[in-house]
Amino acid sequence: MLYIKAFHIVFVAAWFAGLFYLPRIFVNLAMETHHASIERLVLMARRLYRFMSLLALLALALGIWLWQGYGIGSGPGNGWMHAKLATVILLIGYHHACGSILKKFEKGVNQRSHTWFRVFNEVPVLLMIIAVILVVVKPF
Repeated sequence: MLYIKAFHIVFVAAWFAGLFYLPRIFVNLAMETHHASIERLVLMARRLYRFMSLLALLALALGIWLWQGYGIGSGPGNGWMHAKLATVILLIGYHHACGSILKKFEKGVNQRSHTWFRVFNEVPVLLMIIAVILVVVKPF
């Protein structure tokens, strides 16, 4: 079980790295006016999104294995797990929102400012803080 837990943590950390960096690429895309630079940034964003999607699937699969296979967070007194699962669902939604934004940049129809993307970039930080506190502190 400890290897599964270790790899779950590794894949979650790697997924978060993508969730932190992809919106930063969006900030640069929203500010860029040179066509060649936009194409390069869109290519970078597309590759990162594909890679972080794989990392997310591995993190989620191992998390489900820990939860269902080993019973981590199951039973009475584990309300923290319900809150963590809600946080994970929000993170999956954020991941998909990044995919939708990427499609808009690929089509050249983004209408959001770089300032909006700077704020959007902070969402996974807040969700990570919530998830870590829930898992480590287990407040309820």
